[in-house]
Amino acid sequence: MIPAKIDPISTATIKEKGVEFIVDWLNQHQQSFYILGSCYLSNQQQMEELFYRSILKIQKELPRLKNSTPFETWVTSIFIHNCRELSRDRSLQVSEESEPRQGVFKAIEQLEQDEKEALILTYVQGFSLEEGAHLLQVSAKKMKELLFSGIQSLRNKVWSRSTFHGCLEYQKGYLDYLDQTMERSKKIDLEVHIYQCQKCQEDLATFQDVISTMLNLTDRTEDLYIPTRFMENVKEKLKEYEKHRQQKNKKHKRIGLIFASVFVLLIGTGFFTGAFSNLYYSWTEEDPQLRTFLQRGFGQRLNLEAESDGVKITIKSVIADDVQTLLFYEIEDTVEDNQYMIINDSRGVFVWNENEIMSNTIFPTYYPPDLESDLNKKEKNVFRGKLSLFPLKTDNGTIELQITNLKNRDSTAQQDFWGYSIEDKTGVWNFEIPVTKLPSTEYALDKEVEIEGIPIRFEKLIIAPTVTIIQFGINREQPEKRIEFLDFNNLEVNNKKVKADMYGTSFVDSQQDMNWSTLQANFDSLFGIKPKEVNVQFKSVQLSFEDKKTIELDVTPEHPQTFEYAGSTISIDKQEDGQSTNFVISNHEVENRAYEGLQFDFVNEDGEVPSATEMNGEAIIVDKNGVEYDMYQTPFPFEEIEQPRYFNTLQSARFQGESTIPRKLIIYGYNSTKYLDDVVKISLE
Repeated sequence: MIPAKIDPISTATIKEKGVEFIVDWLNQHQQSFYILGSCYLSNQQQMEELFYRSILKIQKELPRLKNSTPFETWVTSIFIHNCRELSRDRSLQVSEESEPRQGVFKAIEQLEQDEKEALILTYVQGFSLEEGAHLLQVSAKKMKELLFSGIQSLRNKVWSRSTFHGCLEYQKGYLDYLDQTMERSKKIDLEVHIYQCQKCQEDLATFQDVISTMLNLTDRTEDLYIPTRFMENVKEKLKEYEKHRQQKNKKHKRIGLIFASVFVLLIGTGFFTGAFSNLYYSWTEEDPQLRTFLQRGFGQRLNLEAESDGVKITIKSVIADDVQTLLFYEIEDTVEDNQYMIINDSRGVFVWNENEIMSNTIFPTYYPPDLESDLNKKEKNVFRGKLSLFPLKTDNGTIELQITNLKNRDSTAQQDFWGYSIEDKTGVWNFEIPVTKLPSTEYALDKEVEIEGIPIRFEKLIIAPTVTIIQFGINREQPEKRIEFLDFNNLEVNNKKVKADMYGTSFVDSQQDMNWSTLQANFDSLFGIKPKEVNVQFKSVQLSFEDKKTIELDVTPEHPQTFEYAGSTISIDKQEDGQSTNFVISNHEVENRAYEGLQFDFVNEDGEVPSATEMNGEAIIVDKNGVEYDMYQTPFPFEEIEQPRYFNTLQSARFQGESTIPRKLIIYGYNSTKYLDDVVKISLE
């Protein structure tokens, strides 16, 4: 019943051809994507903007496309995101009259939003139930409910003069029956009933007619008009964007040269001395971190402003080095007492020329919003923060930054798949930010130690204006015991100590030695220091142990099963509701427990790992004294807990269909955390 999926495409081929491939691919599939877009948008201007933005976003995100991710699924997720974003853009909603819908498209337009999405993703785009559920971020059960209710609603609108009275107990099996996924015994039972029940015969026949109509939707060109020059108009917008971008780059290069000449002249005459800058910025800059940067001569005052719907964003300054491009911003709500902040998670922050001017080999540092700073307690409608972007490829450039979503400090609403809540602020804030990259200094390190018998080697110290980095390697030659993550407490250089960034450790893409993983840990800046002795103090290590065990499942709803593993007794419970089977693994005894979490798979009778329709878990956090904390309490005092450990107490997986019912549980190993206080001394002399 589902349309055939398009052939998988080589990720390397896509990245090699770039935007040309993206445009051609969307041109080939414009019919189905136009139908998907029509779920949200209603006129040609909006649809052209949707395709235009989607192409730019796909091009921007191409370096992050993984080989394991199907291209069409990835594109659809971006397309849906842009659909939702544009549907909230008031400037496009009123600028042009809506195009009238005809026939079945008019009926689809009247459905609930989530029903339209489910029907089109499944029967027009050709995604499976599980893939569609993933794209809409709902369970497979919920996806099936949306399909069923959507088909019913559409049928009632298309055949409005007819009535349908199928038997409720058999209606729930229609989708599985028509998709040929129903268990044989249930299929026979349904066919026997339908043979005897006239109402169900008519009910199922019209149900199938609706699905057939959806499957052939792309052929109904008489009901959905796509302008003849639609994609040509999109291509023209892309050409204009590229032309405009190149003109801006030339303009800012000229401005940068003029500014550099004037600045050199000022330096030569002694006008702008270090003493003057220290005094000047101590008077004029409130942000203590930005003030320190400016006093040292890093970056410059910009104060670039953009306003949308009563909210003004000011880019105060930018400091760039080989590690990151760090923006300092201020957001003011000029209408109400709201504090908004920028969260850089690719949903509302776009650098349109990122591929041209930035290097994505180093991932930006994550800086959580400082909600408790004195600066952010002064005014109820102003928030000050910082945003890390990729480092520049060259010594200078102009960042074309667009911000479209701001997070409300007091946001409490449940988030959707894209992280938006009703309290978020949407708009369009555009900036052109001139940036000059500052140099960093690297020092080679040559020190190897062991943690829990596993070699750790220190390779490099990088001192940059915005951050200090220790690059280190973890040996991977012992499969039975591995270090998954290593956390540091502090770094001391020439008797000056700085704390580690709790969010700042990341993997480095290094293929020099497959037996070693290369990582970088971030610390506060030590710029200006010439290191002679380096002391590094560890904080904790997360270990992974290989300890395979296979458990034959012999459990019933009345009789749970138990087994011994890693010194603990673990229970397996089985829950059945007539439609699905839920397996629950639990162990609530955490005192002296060797493992914190298990690495496992359920396996069916064919030796395959079946797809679970729903997975859930429960956990608690335990401190060094054995005190337990409910991790779901709000706010959670994580920073106040001494040496916290995260214990899984319950993990469950739900399966639908007899062929997916697991027969075995295979545990591959487990993970555990150990806290450390070792200090490693490294001499550079």
